[in-house]
Amino acid sequence: MEIGINLEYVRHGDKSLDYGVRKASEIGYKYVEPCFLMGRCLLSNVGYCHVTSMDVDPQVIQALVDDAGVKISGLSTHSDLLSVEFGVLYARKAIAYAKALGVNVVQICEDMHPPDWVTEEDAYQIMKMNLRAISETCADNGVYLGIEQHGPYTGKIESLTRILDLVDSEWIRVNYDCGNTFLAGTDPYEMLDAVADKIVHVHAKDISVQQAEEERGKVTGTAVGCACGDGVIDWTRIVSRLKEAGFDGVLSVECGTEDEAVRSLEHLKGVLAV
Repeated sequence: MEIGINLEYVRHGDKSLDYGVRKASEIGYKYVEPCFLMGRCLLSNVGYCHVTSMDVDPQVIQALVDDAGVKISGLSTHSDLLSVEFGVLYARKAIAYAKALGVNVVQICEDMHPPDWVTEEDAYQIMKMNLRAISETCADNGVYLGIEQHGPYTGKIESLTRILDLVDSEWIRVNYDCGNTFLAGTDPYEMLDAVADKIVHVHAKDISVQQAEEERGKVTGTAVGCACGDGVIDWTRIVSRLKEAGFDGVLSVECGTEDEAVRSLEHLKGVLAV
């Protein structure tokens, strides 16, 4: 098991992809999880945001991470499983982009705020059709789709496991996020037990006591957490269960500042050393 970091840790510092990758290497991370979007973003173009367009030549991204001495654990390209317009289009572009970078994981989640007109049965039918199309592209490119807990369906054990059974494909897996699961009101350790054999990537997101008290059960996720070890998540328990399941991928830290990134790395290194 390795430790990486999602580049959201520099978003609140208005830093670029280049800065986030190089700073992660300087801190001591071996893996990074960059975030990509379709189209162009003015803030990214002028270096005020790390989120980068998939129109950028993958060779440019590869040269950057190679020069910084890090590897990419997965692409944060959150297509929407409940979108009939962009759900498949966005995911397919992300999968092809991942293949070009030699990366075998992309993340996806359902809409955190589904439209009122989408009934529960509508939602499962939409997700089934989208996943069927996406899974074909995954198979063609050798890239796993990691479904993340980040909404009203993925944040609950019963509904997430139902989603995973919608399409019979080895390429549909889980990007496990204990922090989002906790905030959604679900026991993160029970969720881990339920999907342990499907996990292909992990978001190491801790939740502060204050945020837990204010938001648990009222939201289905959050962009970033606090430093790993500073919050409510029992990382020894999480890591032990992942080891038991045979997970040998990357714990990708999702925190909000450079200082939290430093503390998260030190804490997780200590947990993994036991």
